[in-house]
Amino acid sequence: MTLADAKQRFSNRVADYLRYRPGYPPAVLDLLRIECGLRADHIIADIGSGTGLLSQLFLKNGHRVFGVEPNRQMREAGEEFLDRFQEFTSVPGSAEATTLGDASIDFVTAAQAFHWFERHAARREFRRILKPGGWVVVLWNDRRMEEAPLTREYEGVLERFGIDYQKVKDSYPESADIRSFFDGGVFTARDLPNHQILDWEGFRGRLGSSSFAPTAGHPHYAPMMAELERIFRQHQQDGSVRMEYFTRLYFGQLRADGD
Repeated sequence: MTLADAKQRFSNRVADYLRYRPGYPPAVLDLLRIECGLRADHIIADIGSGTGLLSQLFLKNGHRVFGVEPNRQMREAGEEFLDRFQEFTSVPGSAEATTLGDASIDFVTAAQAFHWFERHAARREFRRILKPGGWVVVLWNDRRMEEAPLTREYEGVLERFGIDYQKVKDSYPESADIRSFFDGGVFTARDLPNHQILDWEGFRGRLGSSSFAPTAGHPHYAPMMAELERIFRQHQQDGSVRMEYFTRLYFGQLRADGD
């Protein structure tokens, strides 16, 4: 998968992504206040901001936020979603070339996007735009498997029918990848609980928001939807299911020297 391909993967899934992807818990802000000294006057660069789910969390907290997004469809959806926030600026850029000014940013964030970055180039760019003592925060929502039968069965649907699910899954960062990215800088990992309550439309839309899910007309689409409906019927209570996640965060500071 090339970097250019990755930046266009969600072009036909914007509506489902905006409506059905899980957001991020307010506890993220509490954690960053305690661990990183986050203040409302800090300026945020949300890299790979997509439809604005993480940007919204910071905007509600009073921050000025630059949402940097390379995909035009996702960027325009984010602009519409966040239109009421005067402190939001939409930027047609990427992790590797944000177009933001030198030493202009207090926190660089990347939610559900880090695995798409060219990491050496992104690290150079983040180092350039961060103020001295600035922070990098990488986070994403991951499904809880061990104690949640619904998410295990949902995972089975992805593994069975996803077009290139394993390839995307393998690209998700592990601790060693994060350590390599911080390149000797100090970083910390934390997990926070998160969940979604989804009716059938939401459950179906959650799957449809994934870049590897086949769309209507693909040979896998009909059997995939039949299996998804079976899982929903088995686990629903009063017409809804609860999808369990943890929000995983890595936060730290880059070394002043380096590439």
